[in-house]
Amino acid sequence: MKNKVRVGVGIFLVLLLIAIRAFENTIFYDPFLIYFKSEYANLPLPQTNPIKLFLSLGFRFYLNSMISLALLYVIFKDNKIIKFSIFLFSVFGIILMVSFFFTLKFFPAEKMTLFYLRRFIIQPIFLILFVPAFYYQRKMK
Repeated sequence: MKNKVRVGVGIFLVLLLIAIRAFENTIFYDPFLIYFKSEYANLPLPQTNPIKLFLSLGFRFYLNSMISLALLYVIFKDNKIIKFSIFLFSVFGIILMVSFFFTLKFFPAEKMTLFYLRRFIIQPIFLILFVPAFYYQRKMK
């Protein structure tokens, strides 16, 4: 019964991540959603409200991180992993946000750099990296 609850909670958390992605157009301010879906190579960058964009991207990163942390706890039930993950999410989040806005401000022609920095901010890519890494580390102990 205990494993069924863990699996159910895990599935619910994954569905939350999917819901964030599915409703991204209505929940978040991100003019780059439409921009990067088009033929953006020859288009100028869209007009943005930097503060609104920063808050929106930060909030999305925060939501994805919290759900990812909950999922990591459900999978591993290890507080050391959670504490280390909180540290990693915090450091990576700061680095990514600063890098994104630095690139947007000073190197707007670097569209692919903006694309990938934004991708790391808005998608739960770190969860995809952390699960196998922590699983491997646990198996090696």
